[in-house]
Amino acid sequence: MGIHHVETHTYEDQLSDKVAELKTAYAPFTDLQPEVFRSPPSHYRLRAEFKVWHEGDKAHYAMYRQGEYKQAVFVDSFTVGSQLINHLMPKVLDAVNASEILKRKLFCAEFLTTLSGDALVTLIYHKKLAEEWNEAAVALQESLGFPVIGRSRKQKVVLERDYVNETLEISGKKYHYKQVESSFTQPNGAICEQMIGWAKSACGHDVAENGDLLELYCGNGNFTIPLAEHFNKALATEISKVSVASAQENIARNKVENLQIVRMSSEEFTQAMDGVREFRRLRGIDLGDYDFRTILVDPPRAGLDPDTCSMIARFPRILYISCNPETQLENLQALSKTHRIERFAIFDQFPYTHHSECGLLLVRK
Repeated sequence: MGIHHVETHTYEDQLSDKVAELKTAYAPFTDLQPEVFRSPPSHYRLRAEFKVWHEGDKAHYAMYRQGEYKQAVFVDSFTVGSQLINHLMPKVLDAVNASEILKRKLFCAEFLTTLSGDALVTLIYHKKLAEEWNEAAVALQESLGFPVIGRSRKQKVVLERDYVNETLEISGKKYHYKQVESSFTQPNGAICEQMIGWAKSACGHDVAENGDLLELYCGNGNFTIPLAEHFNKALATEISKVSVASAQENIARNKVENLQIVRMSSEEFTQAMDGVREFRRLRGIDLGDYDFRTILVDPPRAGLDPDTCSMIARFPRILYISCNPETQLENLQALSKTHRIERFAIFDQFPYTHHSECGLLLVRK
């Protein structure tokens, strides 16, 4: 599940090793020196999930060591977790252990926090949650000062709200987001701000020259909303209904008027761009009215499918953010035939692990 304690004095060494490894991996495609963006050495994760381990009459937070899934390790603090997560952890556990209603058949506790100081706690059970649970959870919620959600099989109990409010500051400007529980959000807030700032700088500020922006996998509008101001118009796609609804609300929160969101997968949108089929979800949107000169993709770990990779190769500029360099490198085998790498960035999204996040600006040759 993860790591709960790290030796922060090793941070610079682990980052240097990671950068050296990535430079070697990307050497067949570029000799650029990467722009390296450091994470805070500790308390950088804004979300955390803990197994709840019952021993005797007490519940404990627990995690598994990498590759060891039979022996749980009890967790009292979480070095990589935000300060707010560490503040809430003992409060929640004390309340659970003081209440048989909250403790019985509880098997997981999740924490979602923000840089701006909001939080949400989700308790997950192997039982149906009845009214008596609601009463105990309301008391916990009042003591924490943050909302609590209960989950069990086919059941979700929302006592107040199921989202947190985040404010990110990028290049001196603040952007406001609704982030819904169980939907994707960037885990490392400080790196998220740096990634968006890098993407904005890669876009340039000449709106007339930039034309229009297309983004695939836009989530809740994390990148799209700040980048839209660099373009005449922007169109973004996302497959998750929850994320699309959040993106629409975030567009309104930030008063963005040149951006539209469509609920489509990248494969479906590729078919629409190619004229293979029509989609009712694109009704009222004429793709021919757009002058797309830049496309932003931030795909899941599996990377881009071949058809989408072929489609984005038609764009003059590609901003490719990847949480999996292996699949990004696979896609580069095709994209490097038409595009060169103009900027190369490494974002230390996941310190002390082998995972990395990379950003590329690709420009047509």
